[in-house]
Amino acid sequence: MLSDSSDDDVARRSGLTGNTKVTREDWMKLALETLICEGVEAVRVLALGQKLNVSRSSFYWYFKSRQDLLDQLLDFWRNNNTRFIVEQAGRPAATITQAVLNIFECWLDESLFNPRLDFAVRAWSRQSATVHRIVHEEDDARVDAIRAMFARHGFADTEAFVRARVLYFTQIGYYSLEIVEPVSNRLFLTPSYLLTHTGEEPRAGEVEAFAEKVRRRAGD
Repeated sequence: MLSDSSDDDVARRSGLTGNTKVTREDWMKLALETLICEGVEAVRVLALGQKLNVSRSSFYWYFKSRQDLLDQLLDFWRNNNTRFIVEQAGRPAATITQAVLNIFECWLDESLFNPRLDFAVRAWSRQSATVHRIVHEEDDARVDAIRAMFARHGFADTEAFVRARVLYFTQIGYYSLEIVEPVSNRLFLTPSYLLTHTGEEPRAGEVEAFAEKVRRRAGD
């Protein structure tokens, strides 16, 4: 987690360097970036208002309280990071290797899964029993969606569950270790990852189509 960002840097990263009319989206965007860069303790109404150059009264047009804001940050995390994994796992796929490639899209596209936000929430969960419980529930929901994906492709219940856990927690561990490698290297290794996760070789053209999709997104 980043912890050394100045107030000005957080505001700049959020695209908020002045104020004419502050919206709910402005408050949320800054709160999310502050959560990611500085942790939940820094998500304070007064501090956010100072960065936005507005009084605290502006905050209460959009949120009932700081807790309301924190609850909405959790909802944002859940409705993005978890939702897209579940949706990708549920997409129709002719083969299990194509189904796993659908999941892999989340790992290579931060609009589908934001790892910095995920670990900011996990850090938060170490300070809050309620958030800790919610994180476990979301992990379970993600694993269950992937388990169901394996089950649809003929894997027995226990094997589907274990493969889902290995696929998901391997990637979470990859993020936690802050492993950085070029996308080109990850694409090169994709056929071997697919074989490891599914026990099957990808069909001709599957990895190539996936790589092209990744490159198109990178060029957006």
